Amino acid sequence: MIDVFFSHSETANIKSRDQVEEKYKWDLTHIYETELAWENDFTWVKDNIPVYRKYGSKLEEPELLLECLSFDDEMGIKMERLHLYAMLSKDSDMKVQKYQAMEERIKNLYAKASAASSFIRPEILSIPEPTLYKIISSLEGLKVYKHSIEELIRTKLHVLPKEQEEILALSGEVLTVPYTAYSMFTNADMKFDSVKDVNGNDTEMSHAKFYAAMYEKDRRFRRDSFFSYFKPYKEYINTITTLFYGNIKARIFNSRIRKYGSAREASLDVNNIPESVYDNLIAAVNENLAPLHRWGEIKKRMLGIDELHPYDVYVSLVNEVEGVTYDYEHAKQLVKNSLHPLGEVYLEALDKAFNNRWIDVYETPAKRSGAYSSGTSYGVHPYVLLNWTDLLNDVFTLSHEMGHNMHSYFTGLSQPFPYSNYTIFLAEVASTFNESLLLDYLIKNSGSEHEKLYLLEKYINNITTTFYRQTMFAELEMEVYKEAEKGTALTSDQLRQMYRTIYQKYWGPSMIMNEEEEYTWARIPHFFYNFYMFQYATGFAASEVLANKVMNGGKDAVEKYLNFLKAGSSDYSINILKSAGVDMNSPEPVIATTQKMNSLLDEFEKIIEGNKNQL
Repeated sequence: MIDVFFSHSETANIKSRDQVEEKYKWDLTHIYETELAWENDFTWVKDNIPVYRKYGSKLEEPELLLECLSFDDEMGIKMERLHLYAMLSKDSDMKVQKYQAMEERIKNLYAKASAASSFIRPEILSIPEPTLYKIISSLEGLKVYKHSIEELIRTKLHVLPKEQEEILALSGEVLTVPYTAYSMFTNADMKFDSVKDVNGNDTEMSHAKFYAAMYEKDRRFRRDSFFSYFKPYKEYINTITTLFYGNIKARIFNSRIRKYGSAREASLDVNNIPESVYDNLIAAVNENLAPLHRWGEIKKRMLGIDELHPYDVYVSLVNEVEGVTYDYEHAKQLVKNSLHPLGEVYLEALDKAFNNRWIDVYETPAKRSGAYSSGTSYGVHPYVLLNWTDLLNDVFTLSHEMGHNMHSYFTGLSQPFPYSNYTIFLAEVASTFNESLLLDYLIKNSGSEHEKLYLLEKYINNITTTFYRQTMFAELEMEVYKEAEKGTALTSDQLRQMYRTIYQKYWGPSMIMNEEEEYTWARIPHFFYNFYMFQYATGFAASEVLANKVMNGGKDAVEKYLNFLKAGSSDYSINILKSAGVDMNSPEPVIATTQKMNSLLDEFEKIIEGNKNQL
């Protein structure tokens, strides 16, 4: 029997930060004991930027090359730590101007350090390759940099002369303004109207409450929340469009100045991902939209509605689970139980995160919305941000973010600084892998067909949101950039129409699209991340393959998976995945995911048909 835990979610009243127990807030003293310590490191970095000058035009000398790279690592380690502290402090309360200023200061410092160190790449590349390999092998300390230097050689065509690299580095801070402004506007300044909740009480809409409302049984509440949430996006769409288009122009500028054929090529080349992986994803999904269309028809039929609208796609179809909520403490145990196949080493690391305030759990005023894991900051454990609302979706979010968190933790423990992070392409594998194991655990331990049906629905929704929906966003992003690179001046009306066309194609004839849904592109911050979202879909497909191997392959599969978590960026992403047991150059993992959806729908409908008098 599944352990289902009940609590009363206070979504109508958000607690202030000082009302939340300390154990549910991250402890930033693990990064810096005091803000004075942060200031001391900031001053150290600022004062040492001129040190880069001593290495100019001297990198053919092995000792000086090693000294330069080691110094650059030291600067990078400190700046990562400075940024982590400033970012988490700001995200705890985005109205505190001190922390906004700290983050801006570290961004400015990073830009100056990047400009000062920008000579390193072009100068290393000016050394003839045979000479460069002799230099690397001449000192033991240089051998650790072999892969990173080989990566430089691979991208040699796109590295500019050092004077131009310095200019480009200095422009970095300016080019991030569109996203910074968008994030601040949508998270701190945007206001939402109140709506009547299911009990008839006024509740002010927020980002977290919108997501929670979309799962509510009360269709009136879902609809009202939907319209309330999108109202400010409609009101400020011209501002958001300007920021969005400004970000696109910045990406195109960078790709052209580095001599890429497109912004997409530039983005994927950073991690040596073939464009064919992206194209295979879009093509394979477009050829296999039938399962999603089928799901829309099932939802429409089971909800007993004449028209399926976007605010209907997340609500559960299974009445028996209505009202079930998930207490955070017990949700942690569910996550731990599900990850038991990964063994004691993984579970001990998970306990360390749970018990030592690595996680900021509850929504508070002006706290950043959504959820994330902070990623690797060398020498400091990663942190997780949540906005807990006691839904099953939150349990999966916890599992998802702890997948990221453990990936960062094991990478940080296992790799030297140059390889102590992992590519975005790999990032979503570990997170969706955890979700797969959680779902498998819950389904296997379900105590009734009612529970099983609900969990099957969750699995189907995972494929819908993480695989189909993210591919839909990836296709839109690809089409938007194609238009922008042709010189089309994109307007909000054009963007809305492009989104409408793709959304309708993915959901098929059962979906009646409200005008508000056309503004969804404006509320998704990932569109500012530069071809990020396709990796949710490819990561989901890869994780399905790896989860099956771990659950069915025993110790060897577990060892390969743990090695994947430890690999960081010590090899190319495609190779790291292949070593773990999945080939993303092939469309097979993508097609297998669409087939999985069909099999889940078969099982779902079979249970419905066999229990239609009880359900």
